[in-house]
Formats: sequence, C-alpha cells, structure tokens
Amino acid sequence: MKASRFASRTACRVAAAGAAAGCTVLVLSSPAFAHVSVAAEGAAAKGGYAVVDFKVPNERDNASTTKLEVAFPTDHPLASAMPEPINGWTIQVTKAKLAKPIELHGKQISEAVSKITWTATGDGVKPGFFQKFPVSVGALPEDADELVFKAIQTYSTKEVVRWIEVQGDGAEEPENPAPVLALTAASEKGHHGTTASNAAEESDDAKAAAKTTEAASDGDASDTTARVLGVVGIVVGFAGVAYGVLAGRRRTTTEA
Repeated sequence: MKASRFASRTACRVAAAGAAAGCTVLVLSSPAFAHVSVAAEGAAAKGGYAVVDFKVPNERDNASTTKLEVAFPTDHPLASAMPEPINGWTIQVTKAKLAKPIELHGKQISEAVSKITWTATGDGVKPGFFQKFPVSVGALPEDADELVFKAIQTYSTKEVVRWIEVQGDGAEEPENPAPVLALTAASEKGHHGTTASNAAEESDDAKAAAKTTEAASDGDASDTTARVLGVVGIVVGFAGVAYGVLAGRRRTTTEA
C-alpha cells in the first residue's frame, strides 16, 4: 500500500514538473512568435529591389488585429514602395519631403515613402492566425547592412502594441523589437537585385539569342537541303551516263 502511494506521489510530481517545464517553454517561445517581423521574398540585395513581407501574428485570444502602421527608415529613405492589394484591408501610403534629395535612375527624388497603413474593413487578423502584408521596395541602400521598420499594431479592443525598440549590438532582444530587414551583398554581375531595366535587358538578350539560333538553324537547314540536292543530281547524272552506255552497246550488238 505504501509503495503504491509512493509511486502515485512520484507520478504526480513528475507530471507537475513536466507541466511547469512545458509552460516555461511556452512562455519563453511565445514572445518570439508574436513579434511583428519583416522578411524578403528571396534576397534583398543592396542597390536593388525586393518584395518584403511584414508578418503580423495575432497574440490575443479575445481580440483581432485591425490595423498595422509601418514607419519607413528616414536614414536610408526608399523612393519606391508599392504595397500589394489585400482583400479586407484598405491601404494608405504616406510620403514626406526629403531633407536631401536622392538620385534614382538618373532622376532627383525629393520625397520618399514615410509610412504605410493597413486598416481592416472586416474582422482583420483573428486570434490564432497571422497575416502577411507584401510591399515592393527599392532601391535598397548600398551603404547599409539592414533597415529598421518601426511598426504599430492595433487590436479590436483599441489596445496598441508598439514594435519600435531597436536592439543594440550585443544586447538582449527587447520586449517589443522593431522589424529589421537584413540586406545581402550585391550580385557579382553588377546587377543589384532585380530591376525593370535589368529585366528588359535580359529579355532583349534572350530575344537576340533566339533570333541568332533560329537564323543558324535556317542556315543549317539550307545547307543540308543543298547537299541532298547535289547528291541526288550526281546520282541522276551517273544513271543517265550508264543508261547511255548500255543503250549504245545494245545498238552495236543489234547491228552486228
């Protein structure tokens, strides 16, 4: 009986310890999952363009995310930022004058995107779900390794969470870190990411190569045809000569 009670108490203690450990893991991992973050679809190469996704998980059990505001960096302004339309959300792009104009494709740009705001027209991001907000941005700076986008998340209960804290070098991750986009090195070909002009150039090169291949194929076909006709002509010529010789022999035999 005592052994049974001891085993029962031991099992309860093990279960309680396991539950506590599980709760600890959940508490430690939950904030990392709940962060508003930003990541590129592919590579975000310096000097080029990229499509980036702002990922917004809903961390409340009794409210939905109904609004997202993303502030764009002022130290490295982006002249182009085009959000992708999302069903159930309105999008507002705000621009601001630059203290110092920047050059883009040979043109002076005096203003850049300062903020993009997404507002839900329906339920928004419900509990237990997340939403991605894609934006095409560029040209990315060549003199930076990362870009910081401060974000503000608003819930249906009017609660506001500010993801604006910048993590210092060697410091622990803050409670509400700002989304950070890591930039990669420019490609070795000299094309800093994918641009419209690069795409057009590559398309023209592909067309030229196709035309060259087609012309070469036509030339090869013409040469082959000429060779075949030449061989046929030679065969026909030999056949005519042979026929003439045979006919001559037959005449000679008949006369004799």
